[in-house]
Amino acid sequence: MDIEVLYFLKIDIRSIMKIVRNIQQVFALLVVSILLFGCSNKEAINEYDKPALYWYENVVKELASSNLEKADNYYISLRSEHAHSPLLPTATMLLASAHMEDQAYIMADYYLDEYLKKYAAGKNIEKAKFLKIKAAFLGIKDINKDQKLMLDTLKEVEKFTRRYPNSSYLPVVSTVKVRLQMTQYMLNENISALYSRLGKDKAADIYREKNANSPLNTTDIKAPEVGFLDSIFN
Repeated sequence: MDIEVLYFLKIDIRSIMKIVRNIQQVFALLVVSILLFGCSNKEAINEYDKPALYWYENVVKELASSNLEKADNYYISLRSEHAHSPLLPTATMLLASAHMEDQAYIMADYYLDEYLKKYAAGKNIEKAKFLKIKAAFLGIKDINKDQKLMLDTLKEVEKFTRRYPNSSYLPVVSTVKVRLQMTQYMLNENISALYSRLGKDKAADIYREKNANSPLNTTDIKAPEVGFLDSIFN
């Protein structure tokens, strides 16, 4: 494949990937909307015009019972009826933490975004940004399918490191950075090997070059074992 064909092929791939990313973003927002508003609990819907403390106490009670769906519904009522309540920042962070513990990372990220946009100040901004990095990292399930999330998380890690060089969260953030770099290195190796098997040497060289400029090398990394089904489908 000559360089002109490879160039235009890359442009087409980029266009397709852009469309895919847009679809993924819309789908993620749709999932959050369904989870927040489509699965409302009847008890929460039928109640209204309550004091902010009533809604907050019910959020806490449902979280203590691990009933996150009802807690989400009570939060919606709190936010709708008391948009300026001083209880909202705490309730938002409680729900973010609870969803992260429940491995519902899309929901956790939603609440963290809500917190950063509306309530965070001072040291709380640093904590919320750290938790967003943590939620994104833990939300990466398949490096082949979650490449954009992985790259976006690396960018956020770089921003956090520059913004908070003395942060108490920096050891964890640095560990996330190294693990993501290792994952990216192995992904580049796999893609390069695939192109080589297909006889596309120029494309393979592009990914080899990426790793040539990496601070890592293959001796630093132990690839995870691949299961039988994964070896077939991936």
